[in-house]
Parts: sequence; structure tokens; C-alpha cells
Amino acid sequence: MILADVSIRRPVFATMMMVTLVVLGVVSYGRLAIDEYPDVTYPVVLTQTAYPGASPEVVMREVSKPIEEALNTVQGIREVTSTSLEGSSLVRLQMELGADVMAAQQEVSAKVARIRRQLPPTIEDPIVLRFDPNDRPIMSVALTSAERPLKELTNLADEVVSTRFESIPGVGGVNVVGGATRQIQVQLDPQRMRAYNVSPPEVMAALDRENREVPAGRVRRNGSERLVRVTGRIVDPARFADITVDVRNGAPVRIGDLGTVVDGTADQRSASFLGRTPAVALDVLKISGSNTVEVADKVRGVIGELEKSLPGDVKLTVIRDDSQRIRESLDSVEHELVLGAILCVVIIYFFLNSWRSTIITGLALPISMISAFFAMWLFGFTLNTMTLLALSLAIGLLIDDAIVVRENIVRHVEMGKDHHRAAQEGTSEIGLAVFATTMAVIAVFIPVAFMGGMIGKIFFQFGVTVTAAVLVSLFVSFTLDPMLSSVWPDPEIGHHDPATIRNPVRKVATLFNRWFDDRVAGAYPRALAWALSHRGLVMGGAAASVVVAMLLVPRLGFTWMPDVDGSEFTIQYRTAPGSAIDYTVGRGRALAAMMERRPEVEYTYVSVGGGFRGTPTNGSVFVRLRPKDERAKDLFTIQTEVRGMLRGVPGVRANIIGTSSIFSPGSRQPIQVNVQGPEPSRLKLIAAQVLETMAKVPGVAEPTSSDEGDIPQLDVQVDREAAWAAGLGIGSIGQTIQPLFTGQRATRWEDPQGYSHDVVVIYPDSLRRSAEDVGLLPVPGTGRDAATGLPVMVPLGQVATVRAGVGPQVIERASLERQVTISAGALPGFGVGDVATGVQRAIDAQGLPPGYRTVFRGDVQNLNETKGYVGEALLLAVVFIYLILASLFGSFLQPLAIMLSLPLSFIGVAVALLLTKGNLNVMTMIGIIMLLGLVTKNGILLVDFANQRREEGDDVRTALLTAARIRLRPIIMTTVAMIAGMLPLAFALGAGAEQRAPMGRAVVGGLITSTLLTLFVVPAVYSLLDDAVAWVRRRRGTATSSPAPSAPPGDAVPVAGD
Repeated sequence: MILADVSIRRPVFATMMMVTLVVLGVVSYGRLAIDEYPDVTYPVVLTQTAYPGASPEVVMREVSKPIEEALNTVQGIREVTSTSLEGSSLVRLQMELGADVMAAQQEVSAKVARIRRQLPPTIEDPIVLRFDPNDRPIMSVALTSAERPLKELTNLADEVVSTRFESIPGVGGVNVVGGATRQIQVQLDPQRMRAYNVSPPEVMAALDRENREVPAGRVRRNGSERLVRVTGRIVDPARFADITVDVRNGAPVRIGDLGTVVDGTADQRSASFLGRTPAVALDVLKISGSNTVEVADKVRGVIGELEKSLPGDVKLTVIRDDSQRIRESLDSVEHELVLGAILCVVIIYFFLNSWRSTIITGLALPISMISAFFAMWLFGFTLNTMTLLALSLAIGLLIDDAIVVRENIVRHVEMGKDHHRAAQEGTSEIGLAVFATTMAVIAVFIPVAFMGGMIGKIFFQFGVTVTAAVLVSLFVSFTLDPMLSSVWPDPEIGHHDPATIRNPVRKVATLFNRWFDDRVAGAYPRALAWALSHRGLVMGGAAASVVVAMLLVPRLGFTWMPDVDGSEFTIQYRTAPGSAIDYTVGRGRALAAMMERRPEVEYTYVSVGGGFRGTPTNGSVFVRLRPKDERAKDLFTIQTEVRGMLRGVPGVRANIIGTSSIFSPGSRQPIQVNVQGPEPSRLKLIAAQVLETMAKVPGVAEPTSSDEGDIPQLDVQVDREAAWAAGLGIGSIGQTIQPLFTGQRATRWEDPQGYSHDVVVIYPDSLRRSAEDVGLLPVPGTGRDAATGLPVMVPLGQVATVRAGVGPQVIERASLERQVTISAGALPGFGVGDVATGVQRAIDAQGLPPGYRTVFRGDVQNLNETKGYVGEALLLAVVFIYLILASLFGSFLQPLAIMLSLPLSFIGVAVALLLTKGNLNVMTMIGIIMLLGLVTKNGILLVDFANQRREEGDDVRTALLTAARIRLRPIIMTTVAMIAGMLPLAFALGAGAEQRAPMGRAVVGGLITSTLLTLFVVPAVYSLLDDAVAWVRRRRGTATSSPAPSAPPGDAVPVAGD
């Protein structure tokens, strides 16, 4: 082999190549960014529009629907959804993975600008964002003070803290929750307005007209010029009362004559509490694609700077920080990696019984792993859970090639050859088989790396990292191993008498090797000879294992991702539609108090009405638990107990949301059923029936509907004839009512610090309580008073009837159609996939009217897509393995001897998951694909050596028995080393390990059974194929006595040895 020969002849050159790889890896490691997972979120472009005072129906009809229709033709779109709330519209475009979100944002902005004139003139300009403000924030920071009122804290949050956070690269936005925003209110008195015959639009026009600074040109004199400006801006808010609205009988009518100017706060629509202390919370959201840890670190740095400049009584407290969980998870994976490497090296020593051989073999591990960092940097990867998990799983793979090469070199030394010759011939003899095993492993991971959908994006970095590391390990095995074996002779080879060994560790290793050689390696050929004589029983047993594995699959269940104990969860709750924020806050504090009584809880954080779509009836209680080692119960037991407690809390509908991750965002339940149809009232009835049906399905937890119920409202029904007679129209009535009851901005006031605040015209709270208050509102008509010549003020009650009514609280649409979303979780012990299947069957049994349908979203959609993509990857892996084996053996049939043994790992996977109470999920599916390469590797070592023996003249049976004796040690060594490297992962020792452990358990279980069965099934199938081909030849009269694996020239039928 050329690489080995060059390395043996040029040891310094070989050493420098290894040093180069290590240096490149170390430098690249320092440049790698850190994140929890690869950025695999679907790109989102969001258009949000404020329409103050508009009902959800008006918002949907006049804003959301036109924008949806305009954006439905954007390139690369996956789905268009919209949410219409009171006074706000949110149209969300989910793009296909890999779409250029910057180009999409520009296209969306252009299309929205094109239809701007078709939208109502009173809306605020639509804002196009590259992130979803409803996504879970990466950090939540509480601003508290024991001395200052909430208004001052809100000013600090808006004017100081929020602006500093938003200036940080990677921060997409900051939601201020629980604040009392400063607002200058002009509270009008309807009786005074009627007395002075002044309408609200006149007041608003005066405020806007008189609070201005107008440039008036410039003057020139003696070669110089000066600007001329009219300085009319109000400096003191109290001076707004002096603004003249109109003149009546020669006397000015000022705003102070019509009402009161109050420097106060806007109506509070959100609230937050840290424990029992009122707080202003700032939720930090990141732009899609930015690094969570990097952004969080910068936010913490800014917090440190702000604490030095803020008043001493003001405190900034980090409530929630996703980067902390990310660091803990990465630390856990790193510890698993190091522990697995140590166990792997210990296993090698016990088999090789030599520290020198162990070092020569073990060097492949750090060199390959460090070099993988260079490949990660070249591909632009981050240091995340998936890339580190790839290295953890690859520990056994990275050392496998080195084990096989070194073991073969040692065998040649024990045959009496010198070290140079043993290194050359030992590497050359095994080189092709080692190369083929490595290619088989790569053939498995390449399809994994290039799967479609979200699963492909998640595991792309995983597959490429493993592939890069395995290729480096192959290079090290063909260069460093033979070079060190030739220049660093091992004096311990051949000296294995326990009586002469003083080192207790080596004595144990020597005794172990003697036991292995005498008991295991000695017994295996005899057992294999029996198996070759009873091939039917062997094949029957193998088939039975596959059948049993398939029968166990339904008992395991399917889910998208395993649950993880992140020491935190969130209780989302809703109060009855129309509930005041004080009531919702009270219910939230009651829930928080209930949780704080539990010994496992560290603290709670109550948030009501936060975010763009937050309402005073929606709230959440974030519950932070003590670390796992400080509590007696795990997260899932606590959640089960809390679910029972929530049913006893009156006045709320609550459900539990788990820890957020890229696989399952914490803002949603795993099972989402979208009920879609054309007619709104019928759709609500059908959605209610679906909700009731879902609640009866076993395993469904806390089903809820996005149809939160109708909110109470007052409908002003105008008598058109009476209004016409009074000179009133629908438009003038609406323009009068809207500012007084919702508060409409007339102008903005700039404080001495340079921050702007809204100046709104509104009725005082005491006049906004009943239908009678609405009826007394004076509306200016077009008629004139004969005595004064002024417009006649008509009480609204004379031309309209104010009645109590109801309206939808939220309207959802998807793909240009109305929908209601039913969300639910899965109870502990139930797989999401199984529960979703039960839900689908129940809905099918219920039946839906024509034109109405249900669509599964969330984790269920991801799981269904994943099954298809994993199936494709599995098929491609099998095809690639066959291509490699056929090329290696020069035969069309011999690969079947190995490939028929591939399903033998299934029984081990099923039993391992059953014993550990696991289920089939994304991680276990990838573990199964990985097993294909590992099973192939063992078969290659057996068949390749058997072919070599047949070329030397042995018959099939003798060749197989000899191969069994010689190749058993490297097969068992590599398998045990692989299992040892996986054990820390399988035991789920660290933070977030519950999510990764199923992959390790699946691989460990599959390795154990597949190795044991392969040692007998592969030789049995090999001999059966050889007999079958010999029978065909005899039937054709072309039988040959040659045992060579290559078919004679012109022979049209491939043989087992071919």
C-alpha cells in the first residue's frame, strides 16, 4: 500500500502530516461559533400591521386578507398564514428551507407597498420583519425597583434598556411586557364639548396643528444667511391645555375648556411579576440564523454595562436564558465524548495487552477528532449538539481502522517477521478490507447528511462531521500506525506469561487475553462448524429475530423527539373572553403561588398579554425547577402532578408547554390539528366537535382550541334615515367614536431627553363603562344652528341603538382559508405519533362535512415527513453498501452474504428500547441507519479473509473456519470499543442527555445482537450462496473445481466467490 510504504520510509514526513492536521484543527476550534443546534428553522417573513380600534373581523377583511392574496405569489413560499386580532394583523410567510430570506423580505416589502393604497388609510404602515415575534425569546430580563413606580421603570425599559438591546447584532426585537407606557392624554368632557359645539376631530386637528416646528426658509445679509423657523412645539405637557381649538363669540375655546390634560400612562394591556414583585420584563428575540450563545453573551455584556449607569435601586435580573441550557448541553456532550474515549482506550489495552500498541492505536482518536474541527470550520458549521454528538458516536468508528491495522501488524510480528516487514505486509494485507469498511460507513452517513426536509438540515452537519472524521482516521491508520509500528518496536509482543509479569494491570490484561484465546476464540470455530452443518437452523433463527423485532415495533411507539428534563416548563393559561387584565393577573399569581409551594420549584415568572398578539386574557407562568440532582422527582412526574392540580384552579384553562428546542419550539403543543373550511360559524361548530373527539383519545393531554370564544362587545346600529335627517353618515359617526373610546394619537410630544410620547384624545375611564355612555356621545352633523351658525351636535343615541353583542376574539387563516387550530400534548408514556394516529382515526370515524378538512401540523407533520426521508436514506445506504461490496469482492452475489445480515441488528434495537422504556424517534432512526455500516464492517472482515484463504487453495468450509479464528479478535475488539464509546451517551448522564440517549441505546443494542448473529449468519449465507452457484454450474454442465473467488473469463454466472 502506497501510503503505508511512504510513511514507513519517510517517518518525519508522516509525523509532520499528523502535526499539520492537529494544528489546523486546534486553530479551527477556536474559530467555531457555539450554538445548541444547527440553524434549521424555516425562514420566516412576517408582515404586522396595527389598525387601532378595529375588530378582528374588520382587520381580517380589510388588512389581513388583501395582504395574504398579494403575498401568495412570493417565490419559495411554503405556507401563508394570518392571525387577525383586535387592532392588529399578522401575516406570516413560512419559506422553504434554503430560501433566501433577505430576497424574500425585499419582495414582500415591494408587494405590500404596491397594495398600500387598497388598505384603510387609518392603519399604521405595515412592518416587514425577518423573524416571528411570537417565537419564544432566547432571553427574558426583568427590570425591578423597590422605590420607583412602574411608569418610571417602563420609561427606563423603553428608552434605555430596550434601545441598547436592539442595537446588539443578531437581536431581532425586544418585547416589553408589563410596562406602563407614558402617554399624554387629553380627556374630553362630552358635556363641555356639547356646550361649546366642538367635535373630537376638531380637537385632534388643533393638537396636530399647534404642536409643530415649521421651517420658513432663510434670510441673507452681508454675505451670510440664517435659517428661519417657527418654533411651536410644546415643551411642558401641561401647556397642551392652552391650545386654542376654535373661537366662539370672539372668545377662544381652549383644550382646557373641553377637558383635562393628564400626563399619565396608556391603558395597561400587559403585566409581569417576578415571584411576587411587579416587574417590567424585556423578552429578547433573535434574528433567524443568528447565534443564540453569541447573542446572549452580548446581551449579558450590555446588562453589565447598564447596571453601572442605572440608578442604584434599579435591578436587571435574567429570568430565562436559553444559552445557559445550550452550554450545559454542550458540556454534557463533551464529557460523554471524553469519557467514551477513555473507555475505548481501556478496552484496547485489555485486548492488545501492550501500552505501546495502545498508544499507537489510540493516537488515531485525538488526531481524527481534532482534525474534524478543521472540516467543520471549512463547511461553516458551528460547535453544536449535533456536531459533538457526531464525534461522540464516531469514537468507536475512529479507532476501528487503527485497531484492525495494528492487530494485523502484531499478528505478523508474532509470525516471526521483523517490524518493518510486519508493518508493510500487515497493512497491505488488511488495507483493502479496511478501506472498504470505511467506505461502507461513509456510504451510510452520506444519505443521512443529504436527507430532505427539516430532518436533513438537522443531520447535515452530523453526517458531514462523521464522514470527515472517519476519513481522517482512515488516513491515520494507513500512515501513522504502520510508521510507528516500524520505528517503535513493541518489546511486550510475545511475552504473555502471567507468572513473569509484575504490573497488576498488565497481568489482568494478559489473563483476559489468555481466557479470550482459549475460551472464546477457541470455541467460536467449533460453534461455527456446527452452524455450517445446520445452516437451515441458523437461517431460521436469523429470520425469527427479524420477525420478533417487527412484532416489538408497535409496542415501542413513534414520536418526533424524546422528551428532555430541562428543569423548566411553562404553564400557559387563558381566562374567559372579555376578562380584565387585573383578573387575568390574579389568576396567574394564584397559579404561581401554587407552584411556589412545591419544594422542587426555584422561582416563577408570570407574564400576561406580552408580545404582538398578546391579549389581556392570555398569560403564562414560567416555572424554573431546581437542578436535577437537588430534587427527588423528574420533570415528567412533576408535570403529571401539576396537570391534576390545574384542573382544580377555577376561572382558567391551562396547559403545560415543555422545554423549547429546535426540534420542538416551546410556544406550541406537539400535536396540532388545523380544522379548515369556508363558512365561519359552521367551522366553529366542527372545530368544537373535533376538540371534543380529541379529548376522548387515550394519551391526549390538555387539548385546547385557538377559537377562544366570542368577546363581549357593544354594537352601534345606526338608523340610516334618522342619521340622514340629522346630516350624519356612518363615516362621521365612526370617526367620532373611535378616538374617544380607543384613544387615537393626535400628535407626539418630545420630552427633554429627546424621547417621544403619544398625545391621544380619549374619554376618561369614568365615561367608558356602559352603553349609556356611548349613547350620550355628541356627534357633529352637517346641519347648522340658525342662531349661532355652528354645526349641530347630535347625541349618538338619537340616531343609533347601542346593543350588547359578541364577536370573535381571533381569526386565523391558512392558505387563504379560515381555520381553527386544535392543539394538544401527549401524556407521559405515550408516543406523539401513536397519539396522533389515534386522533386521526377518531376524526375519520366522526366524519367531516364536504368542504371541511383537518391538516396535521407541528411535530406530527415533522414525524411523518421524517419517516419518508429516513426510508429514502435507508434505501440509498443499502444501495451504496452493495456498490462498495461488489467492487471490493468483484462479485455480484458475495455482497448478499453480508447484506442479508443487515436486519439482524433490529432485534437488538427493539429489545434495548423496550428495556429502557424508549420509543422510535428521529434519534433511534438515525442510529438504525448507522448500524448498517457497522454490521457491514464485521462481515467484510470475515468474507475478505475467507476469500484470501480460498485463493491459497482452501475449500469454503476451511476458509470460513480459518477466517473465523483469525478475524474474531479484531471484530470483537472493534465492537466492544464501539459499545464502550457509546455507553456514556446511552446512560444519559448529563443535561439534555435524554434527547440523545435513545440513539446510543439503539446502537449499543443493535451492535450486540448483530455482532453475535453476524458471526454465524454471514458464513452460513456465504456457504449457501457458494453451494447454490455450484449447483447452477452443475446443472449447466459448467462446474469448476477452482475455489477462486473470481469467475473464469467468459463465465456468465457470478459465483459466491466472485
